[in-house]
Amino acid sequence: MRTGPTRTSATLWRPALRRAPGAGPSRSNWEVLEMAAPTSGRIVTCEAMTSGHPDKLCDQISDALLDAHLVRDPYTRCGIEAAASGNEVWVFGQVASADPLSKEEITTITRRVIRDAGYRTAEEGIDPETCSVRVTIDPQSQDIAQGVMKKDGAIGASDQGIVYGYATDETPEGLPLPLVLARKLTDALTKARTSNTIPWLRPDGKAQVSIRYAAGKSPVVTAFVLSAQHAADAEIEDVRAVLTALALKVLKPYATAETVAHVNPAGQFVTGGPLADSGLTGRKVIADTYGGVAHHGGGAFSGKDGTKVDRSAAYAARHAALQVVRSGLASSCEIALSYAIGVEQPVAIHVQTTGASVDQEKQIRRELAEGDFSPKGIIERLTLRTPIFERTAREGHVGRAHLPWETTAQTTRKEA
Repeated sequence: MRTGPTRTSATLWRPALRRAPGAGPSRSNWEVLEMAAPTSGRIVTCEAMTSGHPDKLCDQISDALLDAHLVRDPYTRCGIEAAASGNEVWVFGQVASADPLSKEEITTITRRVIRDAGYRTAEEGIDPETCSVRVTIDPQSQDIAQGVMKKDGAIGASDQGIVYGYATDETPEGLPLPLVLARKLTDALTKARTSNTIPWLRPDGKAQVSIRYAAGKSPVVTAFVLSAQHAADAEIEDVRAVLTALALKVLKPYATAETVAHVNPAGQFVTGGPLADSGLTGRKVIADTYGGVAHHGGGAFSGKDGTKVDRSAAYAARHAALQVVRSGLASSCEIALSYAIGVEQPVAIHVQTTGASVDQEKQIRRELAEGDFSPKGIIERLTLRTPIFERTAREGHVGRAHLPWETTAQTTRKEA
């Protein structure tokens, strides 16, 4: 294993450049003629965050408030977001509920989430006891509501949009290997902190893993990045030594002597959380799903109930893709569902697979066309009126075995 930074050979992964006619010396005026791919194989990089990361903190606040609403009224329609900066949190959005939370209850839950994430003082990142909590919650627009809740009991999509679900046979979790490993690194950080195994760890942290895939060879970690917040009295050399050992234990089957380690590469990481970087709900949807290996529609998940197809249909698409892969019909599968506001079923369904024969592709498309991807069907099939969402904001929305959409039960068919 090597530690970064390292120099890269001038012959690898450099664009061939020439000056544009009449151009001055600025690099921005040079034309890129070609980009030569690495000859040693494809490299894929994914990242993950700890629960103390400021964006993930806001996700957890949003989903904790959604869960609290669902406990009191399972038919709550909810779109709650949170922003955090310094020692302040702003909770805002729209809620339609028979028993909505009061501002005082929202404030109490917000403080509890911050406390559970591990923050204790404003100097660490945010103080759960003294931080300012601003609440701006409005009723759901009647113009939206009329398209969602139909008089016959049907539920229309709450907005237009495209969502994606993906699965691969690369790992038991059905997720890309670099994403699984990045998550294991952040899980290891959290476990070491909460068990006090590494007493100087603090809540904020991120991990990133790069995997090289080469034909006929096992995948290997070419590099990893681990950035972890720590106490002010921890020496950076000790931090790097301890966390490098922790990371290599997690990455052991895939790390080699050539793996490059970047552990707290900027130096000390004492100031974290919203004090160091502002947080916002929905900014980590790529890390929360497929790490950039598959598409994402762009809509946030956290804080949204099942009528919001940004979330519910993305779960349903993942559920269906997972069934395709685990049934052996394909080695990977990506499903896209497109919706129109107020319309029950998707206006378009697209599937892309690897490893499927022509007949298997036809079978997959036929079964998807017969599946029920209406908001109501998804909510009932995946039990989305139950308060299960705060944990997804903390641990990730896919790849966790306890989640209903991670099972391989059959997709409900549309009613004739």
